[in-house]
Amino acid sequence: MIAAKKIAVIGSNCFSGSHFVNFLIRKTDCEIIGISRSPEYPALFLPYLYKKKRPEQFRFFQLDINNQLEKLIRLLDAEKPEIIVNFAAQGNVQYSWKFPSDWFFTNTVGVMNLALGLAGKEYLEKFVQISTPEIYGFCQKIKENISYYDPSTPYAVSKAAGDMMLRAIRKQYGFPVCFARSTNVYGPHQQLYRIIPRTIIYLKLGRKIPLHGGGLVNRDFISIYDSCRALGKIIQHGRIGGVYHLTSGKMITISDLVRLICDMMGRDFGNSVEISKERPNQDPEFSLESEAKLELGWQTKIDLPKGIKGVIEWIDGNWEEIMKNPLDYIHKK
Repeated sequence: MIAAKKIAVIGSNCFSGSHFVNFLIRKTDCEIIGISRSPEYPALFLPYLYKKKRPEQFRFFQLDINNQLEKLIRLLDAEKPEIIVNFAAQGNVQYSWKFPSDWFFTNTVGVMNLALGLAGKEYLEKFVQISTPEIYGFCQKIKENISYYDPSTPYAVSKAAGDMMLRAIRKQYGFPVCFARSTNVYGPHQQLYRIIPRTIIYLKLGRKIPLHGGGLVNRDFISIYDSCRALGKIIQHGRIGGVYHLTSGKMITISDLVRLICDMMGRDFGNSVEISKERPNQDPEFSLESEAKLELGWQTKIDLPKGIKGVIEWIDGNWEEIMKNPLDYIHKK
């Protein structure tokens, strides 16, 4: 059981952040403060509101770490959460090449200013930074590492710079940060442009699924439910300064992922895909090993077919509402 009385989740509107709020509501009695730059999304994309009443233990505040930092810090000072989990980030890899300054503004400068504003706060026991294995670049079975960086995209560079700055603030001010680097999370309520929901939607619509570069890149997919359980363990037992890999340990090519979804939905793979140009600087593999599993006593429970089945059921059960939403990424500064 998580012992904290109050936890702040920054980026509570995002896919992972909203699922973590839902996890805390189900598994703890603590007060939860949600903070995001946008108003709360429709309940379709917020699992803590999906077919439920608003939970009494959760309060939401619309604040932007870039443009409303002083107000955000005043809120945290008033609420005094022992734990802060920061999901706030510009996250789309492809579009980071079009608007790189926006990614650095949030993922590096915004995170730096947030940490500097919180440094020395006596109420703060732990700050969990949601990072990414993409800071390593092309990697195979890399273990938790605090000093190796070889990023290949503006998104990955901005996240690596943010992580390094947080480490420096820890050295200078004793800032209680630790890092979670997760492979590709997926599940119900995910943004519709992500590979798993997009593939399911395209198959239902009879549209061709583009396989960039033939879909040969290798990826590891972890259920959002397993990821949230791991974050709960990090809050309880994670070492200050520690790095934790969240991974299923099972690699699959994007082509084979799409083939699996086609098989599950009774569609012919060959007639459902088209080969398109590879994305720029696409790393062929992010393969992680996780010592966190031993240290935290955590294991994944949901395999890929079971997890995909849950996404299919969510899409089938909300098809009319899903069709009212854009299927492509829309960039927000």
